[in-house]
Amino acid sequence: MWISVQQVHQPMETLNFLTEAQAKQAASTIGTPCYIYSRATIEQRAAEVLAFPNAYGFNARYALKANPNIAILKLIENAGLHFDASSEYEVMRCLHAGIPAEKIQLTGQQFPRKFLKQIIEAGVLYNACSLNQLEQFGQAFPGSNVSFRINPGTGSGSNRKTNVGGESASFGIWHEYTDKVQEIADKYDLKITRIHSHIGSGSDPEVWKGVTEMTLAQADKFPLVHTVNLGGGFKVARMSSEKSTDLQEVGEFVKNVFTSHAEKTGNEYKLEIEPGTYLSANCGSLIAEVDDVVDTGDKGYDFLKLNTGMDTITRPALYGSEHPIVVLNDSDKTKDYVICGHCCESGDVFTVDDSDTILPRTVKEAQIGDLVVIEGAGAYCAAMSLKNYNSFPTTPQLLLDNDGSFKTILGEETLDAMFSKEIIPDFA
Repeated sequence: MWISVQQVHQPMETLNFLTEAQAKQAASTIGTPCYIYSRATIEQRAAEVLAFPNAYGFNARYALKANPNIAILKLIENAGLHFDASSEYEVMRCLHAGIPAEKIQLTGQQFPRKFLKQIIEAGVLYNACSLNQLEQFGQAFPGSNVSFRINPGTGSGSNRKTNVGGESASFGIWHEYTDKVQEIADKYDLKITRIHSHIGSGSDPEVWKGVTEMTLAQADKFPLVHTVNLGGGFKVARMSSEKSTDLQEVGEFVKNVFTSHAEKTGNEYKLEIEPGTYLSANCGSLIAEVDDVVDTGDKGYDFLKLNTGMDTITRPALYGSEHPIVVLNDSDKTKDYVICGHCCESGDVFTVDDSDTILPRTVKEAQIGDLVVIEGAGAYCAAMSLKNYNSFPTTPQLLLDNDGSFKTILGEETLDAMFSKEIIPDFA
């Protein structure tokens, strides 16, 4: 088939933690599509995070929005991490999992409307993300300890959707408004003990340096602050052409900034970070099947249609993100395919670049029924799926344990379960 000369082909990808035999075993056990997570990979990544260099104390919080499956949360808690929740409902998920409240921090765009009293009285840490949130918290819990998130005025990300700092981002309190933070704190006798900033999923070291220095300077304005949280956003290489953030390199850099600041001011701050993607992205694989093979003529494309799609893994459609894709068969031939999903949407395509341009992928020549593994599917995939779009059931999830066995951690969704909450009113 004809391919535009502007399109650049990616090299053939390989399986991450699964063997071909394990992928086939999982497919025969629970069917396809299904997610599989590797316990060993999660534990290895957790150890790497906990080895992050620091000067005056350190704590790591897992950003559970990346993958909130309760089994995954328990593995990460057992490894020694704490948690950052993005909503009151994520907090309740952690509490339901038996995670102690003091290990949980709430950093949400929406002020809690339903469970605020319950979670604060349990001992969950609250991180205000706007002046209004801080005001509401002060009204509800005067005299309490509290943290606030600051928008440092700059950010870092591959595009607007992955950048959470600067003028185009609504996250946090604008850095020029910290005097108003103090006014609200004084009004309600709040003790500002922590400060938090987050710039996005980029890894520009100069941006990191500037934001770290600015956040420390803001912390100096509040004499009770003992902890500075720099968020997450550590780049993880899903594709073989990408490069992951070196946590030791970044950590030494941040450590030196903290040390230099302490030498100038005498203020020694404990460091917190919040990795989500780094911990879980490459611990997950999505197994699917080739449902159909079609083409659009001599000047068009060859398409592989899978029995999964944007209802299950949304990142390619939302961000133009690339994931490694491996076809499992015995063929010694390769072919360039546009690989797409089963949803009735023209945007349900897995092989696009970050400008949403179709980018055919070289894989083994495939037949209907071949298994396909989409790698790098442990973070912001099942968690961020368009659940039940086109009324497809939620995709089940398995855990590959360290002894090689599979454990079901999210069962198959029945049609009865999918429809059970919908109500047909009496139209008479």
